[in-house]
Amino acid sequence: MFDVYDFSRPVGTSVSTLEGWLAVDTNRPTLYSRFCKRAVDLVLSVIALIVLLPALIIIAGMVRVKLGSGVLYRQARVGRNGQNFVMLKFRTMRHRSESHVDDGDERATHKTKDHPRLTEFGRVLRRLSLDELPQLFNVIRGQMSLVGPRPELSEKVDDYGLRSHPRHVVRPGLTGEWQVTHRASGIHLIHCFDDDMHYVRRINLWRDLRIIVRTFAVVFGAKGI
Repeated sequence: MFDVYDFSRPVGTSVSTLEGWLAVDTNRPTLYSRFCKRAVDLVLSVIALIVLLPALIIIAGMVRVKLGSGVLYRQARVGRNGQNFVMLKFRTMRHRSESHVDDGDERATHKTKDHPRLTEFGRVLRRLSLDELPQLFNVIRGQMSLVGPRPELSEKVDDYGLRSHPRHVVRPGLTGEWQVTHRASGIHLIHCFDDDMHYVRRINLWRDLRIIVRTFAVVFGAKGI
């Protein structure tokens, strides 16, 4: 296991394992987070996939027509226990070979509306968060939760030395606190890791439902990209 920082202790102190951090935390995991959250994720994700299946098929078809082959975009993100997983999204950008513009470092232009390969169609998908819908499959696979800290790019996490951040003690979420508070502000996810600790310390059903409702408000308000 790897070192993680205990935010309930003075700055500079640490414990050696994820289990150790949980043991010294004053807020024990709730019954919901231990026994119910995964079941809720599975039930709601399956229902959402059934309800949204026509929309998923239509979006996939439009991506294929407008952007060519490769409907899904696969990207390495950091998940539970700091382990990488492949996160799924609908593709919103042209292939690099189809662009005549040098987009430089892919990480430097992460999630920007001015990316040279981002299409108008892709902007619409991002603005309405429709590109995130394939992550329902990540939830069913157990790689993500419906609500949790948003997963960051593997390269960025390593660049900042944050792979052992205690936010990674839980599954990342399809939506989360950053999604409903900072997404439209332009503040990068990598700079909001500590904010997720308020959620990680006290996970409960009502907080998850509140974040889901706020997510719909953000999406229908077309905030962010």
